[in-house]
Amino acid sequence: MAVYSEHPLDRPVYAALWSRQRDLAIGDDVARRFSPDFGPLAAAASPDTSDTKALAGLPIGEDGLWIVERAGPVVVPGRQVVRTAVCVQMTAYEVSDIPTSFEVLPLSDAEAGEMFDLARLTKPGPFGRATHKLGMFIGVRKAGRLVAMAGERLQPSGFIEVSGVCTHPDARGQGYACALSALVARRILAKGEIPFLYAYDSNVAAIELYESLGFSIRCAVTVTILQATP
Repeated sequence: MAVYSEHPLDRPVYAALWSRQRDLAIGDDVARRFSPDFGPLAAAASPDTSDTKALAGLPIGEDGLWIVERAGPVVVPGRQVVRTAVCVQMTAYEVSDIPTSFEVLPLSDAEAGEMFDLARLTKPGPFGRATHKLGMFIGVRKAGRLVAMAGERLQPSGFIEVSGVCTHPDARGQGYACALSALVARRILAKGEIPFLYAYDSNVAAIELYESLGFSIRCAVTVTILQATP
């Protein structure tokens, strides 16, 4: 098998599933995905067609398979491309300290159902019933209800993704997403890792918010969502 020496963030799902998060993967040495409860992210061992075709052998799950590659859309024989989207990948080496006037709470298994429901409502990206176990998550409660959260997902060597950033529609405009994203990123930096995250390239407001925290665009990546061929 060929050895590829690209930057870990050029193929972040591969870099995570073949390193620190390999124990959370199902598949083999050619194609792997996170166990469906952790989410639909998947990758082949290389971008070569001889490897990417092996993605067809992975279980699909209710959310399909999500492939994230800098190189562009991925075509897999026997699988239908139901959506592609271009995102910007952003990294930060210093992150602003955002003062908060609200209490930030750690989230765990006890809040798993609420986290899943909030993610399904707000759609910050793929979020499974066990995604919260991929890293540290924090959130904000208002009137006893979880209204905002952010946490960690992909962990390729040397990097940790800020992910699951979302706010209930009834609680927007309070600065929750900004503060939680900054706090997660600062905690990643404190561990000696580099935080990274994604935003759709059309979401100018989100990109500007992350830039105000200290993130900058590293590259564009393409998300390919696959389902079984009818």
